[in-house]
Amino acid sequence: MTLLQSIPKVDKVLNWPEIEAVRSLYPRAVLLKAVRTVLDRLRDELRRGNAGPWEVTAQCLAPRILAELAAATGYGLRRVVNGTGIIIHTNLGRAPLPDAARRRLNDIAGSYSNLEYDLERGERGGRGSHLEEILCRLTGAEAALVVNNNAAAVLLALSSLAAGREVLVSRGELVEIGGSFRIPDVMRQSGALLREVGTTNRTHPHDYRTAVAQDTALLLKVHASNFGLVGFTAEVSVRELVAIGREYSVPVMADAGSGTLLPLRELAGIDEPAIRDYIGTGIDLVTFSGDKLLGGAQAGILVGRKKYLEPMKRHPLARALRIDKLTLAALEATLRIYCDERRAVAEIPVLRMLTESAAAVAARARALAKRLRRVIPADAAISLVKGFSQAGGGACPLLELPTTLLAVTKEGVSPVRLEESLRNRDVPVIGRISREQFLLDARTIQDDDLPHLVAAFGSLPSGGEVKKG
Repeated sequence: MTLLQSIPKVDKVLNWPEIEAVRSLYPRAVLLKAVRTVLDRLRDELRRGNAGPWEVTAQCLAPRILAELAAATGYGLRRVVNGTGIIIHTNLGRAPLPDAARRRLNDIAGSYSNLEYDLERGERGGRGSHLEEILCRLTGAEAALVVNNNAAAVLLALSSLAAGREVLVSRGELVEIGGSFRIPDVMRQSGALLREVGTTNRTHPHDYRTAVAQDTALLLKVHASNFGLVGFTAEVSVRELVAIGREYSVPVMADAGSGTLLPLRELAGIDEPAIRDYIGTGIDLVTFSGDKLLGGAQAGILVGRKKYLEPMKRHPLARALRIDKLTLAALEATLRIYCDERRAVAEIPVLRMLTESAAAVAARARALAKRLRRVIPADAAISLVKGFSQAGGGACPLLELPTTLLAVTKEGVSPVRLEESLRNRDVPVIGRISREQFLLDARTIQDDDLPHLVAAFGSLPSGGEVKKG
């Protein structure tokens, strides 16, 4: 009998004690699908020569079926442990919210709220009023508006200010941020007409002055969020562009991308201008994200002159792009923390990770390694190595933050299998593989991740086997 022929029938599997014990917990259709999925997967592995005889046994297959059942009936969106060292990890949900925002979410989500009700007047109000005052206070702007992400903010601004007219943009700033957000495409969707100025690597003030025409509606400055241009380069600063706009009576807008509300250059040596710096140049409008360097919920924030923002609030797109009460609650709670700079650095996870010293990260890595060594099998090892963390999220692309990594090895288990095992936990542990080692970056591991790490490392796979959570 071949290994393929030895794969048990579905009816037989259903009578295994491990499966029979959970039959009453799942609908029969779900149970059957889980069993068939695991058996089909095993057939494919055997055909490719990636499975051995022991994997056809009930001892191996039953845990896989139980894991498949858990995955099929569990939540799709799950908490994970971020050990990648990428602080604003787009694939892992970007910014983790501060505790204050999480508490506000719980409070607002489970009850009614004054989302669009003016408590002072006892009549209908606007949801934007909850955020406008504090955004103006933090940025120095005259007015503010919040939509559901920064791409939406740019789309709304262009649709409102420049539909059917020209927008001047440097060729070196026609960026693609990812997820199909490309400046030319967004501009086309808004109805605005793109007019490129300068060259890819060098743009000068006279390039804008030469291009300004009667049909020019806007001068647009786009932050190169996810790449760096070095070498023989030149760009027109925001302040210079504002001066040109005043000279020709054309409004100026900046897409700051992953905007920050704090002076990160002073706090952590990160060359990223604060939104207040943009406003200080006299610029007419700035757009930026709420869930990147700001460290809050996903949102697109527009701040600037009232004469340009008020029409946007009445624009037909504004309703389609507006935020819901949960985003509003989380963002407001995060913004209020910024009223105290020291508190913001201490309590907003993104800022804490960005500004934490290499020595502090190393100390936490040593403590974490010590705790995990108590639970790992005797044939596993954890060592500490130096490395670098990244900001991520399309922010500060050239930034490298010194960090300490936990290098995990286990006898008879490849780094790929180790990564798969930890990634398939009930609470997945996500790391990276480099130089034949599975690595976890201590900078992005949160304090409340420890119980999940202990559980994961206490049941690392044996040679050739991958156990699921």
